[in-house]
Amino acid sequence: MADSTFDIVSKVDQMEADNALHQAQKEVAQRYDFKNVGASIEQSGDKVLMKASSEERVKAILEVYEAKLIKRGISLRSLDAGDPYPSGKEYRIEVSLKAGIDQENAKKINKIIRDEAPKSVKSQIQGDELRVSSKSRDDLQETMALLKGSDLNVALQFVNFR
Repeated sequence: MADSTFDIVSKVDQMEADNALHQAQKEVAQRYDFKNVGASIEQSGDKVLMKASSEERVKAILEVYEAKLIKRGISLRSLDAGDPYPSGKEYRIEVSLKAGIDQENAKKINKIIRDEAPKSVKSQIQGDELRVSSKSRDDLQETMALLKGSDLNVALQFVNFR
């Protein structure tokens, strides 16, 4: 019998991210506490740029954006937000969405699987994702539960379960 496999990936649904951005833009435009503080949130390339006249206001815009991402089912672990920095008379925060598993995190996941998963489970790094295989589907499901419970700073999805 052939091995059962699944892939571990870290992807962000771009349509959902765009919808979250548009909802955040609407809320920032309508909320009273953002009036007359130069508050804005906009996409520039692959980054999202937030601007406001004070550090507290720009952090509030970030909180609005995070809430919209959560409602859309996007994990905040895939969010890479910088610190507020002054730019002229305003404060800015640059945010980007992480996609793919970098080598460092892939090695951590590989080590967790080697050390704590059932012995029949094997994993290998393939670019920015991992392929996990085993003869037993139950062992693969146990590995998924193990990884969901582990404290990694990357959003994981499990795809192609065969």
